[in-house]
Amino acid sequence: MDLSGKMVREVEIKSDGDVFHEIFRYKPHHISTMSPGNIQGVDLHEGDWGTVGSVIFWNYTHDGKKKTAKDIIEAVDEEKKLVRFKVVEGDLMQLYKTFIITVHVDTKLGGNNLVTWTFEYEKLSGNVEDPNSLMDFCIVLTKDIEAHHLK
Repeated sequence: MDLSGKMVREVEIKSDGDVFHEIFRYKPHHISTMSPGNIQGVDLHEGDWGTVGSVIFWNYTHDGKKKTAKDIIEAVDEEKKLVRFKVVEGDLMQLYKTFIITVHVDTKLGGNNLVTWTFEYEKLSGNVEDPNSLMDFCIVLTKDIEAHHLK
């Protein structure tokens, strides 16, 4: 049984794609004010906001439960408006051997922008479900950030 998986979901946003990318690169600690029901806090543990190798600690609520995640920024591509986070500690590591989250923004002149979430993961066992509800969580988070910027 193959325990590796990849999940991709796209969502259109009307808000500025450059601003959305900037939030995930440089200002993830602001997300708790945009989606307080989902993200309770984001702290920088090592490095500088937006730089590869920086360590970020997330406090969030998923499926009604308080959870944590410690991520390392693995890659940043300014041209593609992409940030990739590798989860190294926290609740997800109880289910997955590896878990990488990529958020990528396609900006379109005069049109809606497209946010693409990609999960690449390896489950610890065949009993672990695919992370569908976590992907739903990311889509809700995207919509909350969009709504905040469209006010």
